[in-house]
Amino acid sequence: MEYAESYELVFQASAVEDDVVIVRRTERAGAGGYPIFEDESGIVRAEISDQGEVRMVASGGHQAPGMPVSIRPLEV
Repeated sequence: MEYAESYELVFQASAVEDDVVIVRRTERAGAGGYPIFEDESGIVRAEISDQGEVRMVASGGHQAPGMPVSIRPLEV
């Protein structure tokens, strides 16, 4: 299966513009067997399938990550 090396995750924000977070592929896989992607800080993590389905992964205790409203591949 071919995955992009990075994605833009777009989250709806209460401000005028949406929040965009760039995540890059890691060597880890999630519970579904798909690659885990994370931002530079390591706080925003997502398991992204080859069909573009996203499952947000908590990176710490008491975290309840929201779902992105869209996802865009950046590099293949």
